[in-house]
Amino acid sequence: MNRTIIRKLLSETDPPAQVIVAGWVRTVRTSKGGFSFIMLHDGSCLSGIQIVADEKLPNYDSEIVHLTSGCSIVVAGTLVASSGKGQNVEVQAESVRVLGTAAVDTYPIQQKRHTFEFLRTQAHLRTRTNTFGAVARVRNRICSAIHEFFQQRNFLYVHTPIITTSDCEGAGEMFGVSTIDANNPPRDDDGNVDFSQDFFGRRTYLTVSGQLEVEPYACSMGDVYTFGPTFRAENSNTPRHLAEFWMVEPEMAFCDLEGDADLAEQFVKHIFRTVLSDCREDMDFFNKWVDKTAIETLAGIVDSDFERITYTDAIGLLQKADRKWEYAPQWGSDTQTEHERFLTEETFVKPVIITDYPAGIKPFYMRMNDPDDQGRLTVAAMDVLVPKIGEIIGGAQREDRLDVLTDRMKKQGMNLDDYCWYADLRRYGTVPHAGFGLGLERTVQFATGMSNIRDVIPYPRTPRNAEF
Repeated sequence: MNRTIIRKLLSETDPPAQVIVAGWVRTVRTSKGGFSFIMLHDGSCLSGIQIVADEKLPNYDSEIVHLTSGCSIVVAGTLVASSGKGQNVEVQAESVRVLGTAAVDTYPIQQKRHTFEFLRTQAHLRTRTNTFGAVARVRNRICSAIHEFFQQRNFLYVHTPIITTSDCEGAGEMFGVSTIDANNPPRDDDGNVDFSQDFFGRRTYLTVSGQLEVEPYACSMGDVYTFGPTFRAENSNTPRHLAEFWMVEPEMAFCDLEGDADLAEQFVKHIFRTVLSDCREDMDFFNKWVDKTAIETLAGIVDSDFERITYTDAIGLLQKADRKWEYAPQWGSDTQTEHERFLTEETFVKPVIITDYPAGIKPFYMRMNDPDDQGRLTVAAMDVLVPKIGEIIGGAQREDRLDVLTDRMKKQGMNLDDYCWYADLRRYGTVPHAGFGLGLERTVQFATGMSNIRDVIPYPRTPRNAEF
């Protein structure tokens, strides 16, 4: 089937006269004069194309007049100028072949506004709606922009393992991976489950981050990045959390915290500049129906110089603010979304990069700074904050001194043998290096203005929900 996608037909200045299009029927209107007007969508763009079929077609009475929303068809015909409102061209059908029917009384995606909650129960069909088709296209373009950004800068794309034995974040919120029979597990002499008899001969988990495994590549090949699924067994049933999501994590050798922040700012701007340039039809839709400031917000990020401030100074600004906080800002505690939005939306009115967080609230692998004038310990960490959602990127310069890294791991009660390979990077040719992580779904959610993160991933995985 040598079909032409609708996006190409609508965007070409000199489209072919004879065309074949295929897709799914969105609406059908049959006139008394023996004509049917079919609005056909194929997912390539927000717009559909009108098909005009007349009663001269051999299957007009037997099939075409019975078409309903959801039916799939292939149309061959002539592309002509349209006299209809809101469309420049339409297809005068010379043949309409029905591939699949959709019973009107059972097809769940009808021509009305469905709630997002309902559409989550129809995740296998919800991309046939305008909203979720647009989300899928923006998500696709963001993914390609991510690869473009790093490939243009000679970063090496590395596939890190999904099954791991290390807990990068140290929070312990990991999904176990096992082939042991849960109803009859093998036991050791103490009565505990004997994981030495498991598939890998030890306890293994789904990864929470590819960072630890990508660092060795940075420390031998320079600038690298990984981009793949990550998992958190965190029982957070909120519009901002998923149990399975995608992360992009670059890692740069011979790089410090300042270089890390510079790259993060360039990266965020590149993504949103690309979305504004290449997804304009979809962004106009989100700007009209989902978030009336969506385009303005992205343009503001692209055009601004990000503010940079230390954690200590940020806490000082928050404490001086004349407002009542749900969580009072205090040195030593992590910033909350309300704090981050205050800084980006009211204090600086642009994105903010906060650096040098307290060591006690950050993972073991972040580089220790010298004590401040009050003797407080901080690490060379940074968070990139944007309006509306707060943190969009978290990163740090890594601890490249073996003695300091080992001391931190001991103080956190970690088993050094489990991370001997990670420590080897500091034993053999250690170098300053840094990196960060950006959650794909948070980025898509921010770009589109969608209020719930479950609506920007094809099949959301959340507590007590693993449908489809």
